[in-house]
Formats: sequence, C-alpha cells, structure tokens
Amino acid sequence: MTDSLKPPALDPEAVTPSIGSSYPAPFGEPCATRERRALGDPLGLTQFGVNLLTLPPGAWSSQRHWHENEDEFVYVLEGEVILITDAGEQRLTPGMVAGFPAGRRDGHQLVNRSDQAARVLEVGTRAARDYAEYPDIDLKVELGEGKHRFLHKDGEPY
Repeated sequence: MTDSLKPPALDPEAVTPSIGSSYPAPFGEPCATRERRALGDPLGLTQFGVNLLTLPPGAWSSQRHWHENEDEFVYVLEGEVILITDAGEQRLTPGMVAGFPAGRRDGHQLVNRSDQAARVLEVGTRAARDYAEYPDIDLKVELGEGKHRFLHKDGEPY
C-alpha cells in the first residue's frame, strides 16, 4: 500500500504505545508510567503531531516546560488532571482544554493526582527546530531533525 492509499482512520489502541520518557535521570521518574500513542504518524500527518496520552494515577505528562517554536493544545477526554503553570494549579476534567502558544515562557505540565487513569489528546506543532526550557530543574532541550539533545542550563550536554 503506498502512502497515498493509507486508510484515513485507525483504532488508537492498535498504535504501539511509548511508555515513560527520554529525560535524563532522575527527571524521567515522575513520567515513568505515562503512555503516549502517536496518532498522527501512522496517518501521515507532518505539520502537527497528535498523541493520545494516558496518565495512570500519580503520573506526570512531563516536567514543567515551555517551547520556543511549537504551539501545544490539550483536550481532556477521561479522568482528571491538574494543570500546573506559572499562574498556579487548575483542575481539568473531561471536555476541558488548554493551550500553550509558542514562545510564551510559562512552564506547564499535567499531573494525575486522582485514583483513576486520565486520557488526554495532545496536539502540537512540528517545528523543524525547537528549543524547550524546564524552569524548575537544570534542563533544556534542543529539538530538530528527529533528535532530542538534552542540556544543562549552562549548555553542557547530559
């Protein structure tokens, strides 16, 4: 089957999940049980990414971060999560959305503090090059050409 003939629909459960994160130790520990299914890739989407994120109780979506060149959008499908930003904490429940414009230096993350799994749809720009910073920890990342380069804030690689 050629790319132009791929079916335009799929069952998200058929997509192999990615478990955990690629953060250098110890920063990945709070995200160790998170599950992401990249839904845009098998559909051939190239301009934006779409993930189905599952956060078991206690899991974090990420360390708190912001992107220089990528917009991010989240839509809560099931369960509840706590959105943490510079403004504080906000409880998000099914049907609620949040957006994070590129370049806004407001670190954000989702944390599941409930006793039930939460599912969130994540949508984001696929910038050719990006930079993300993590305001609470000694971490920043350079993204581009399919690579993640984790650095200390002073620029030294991990």
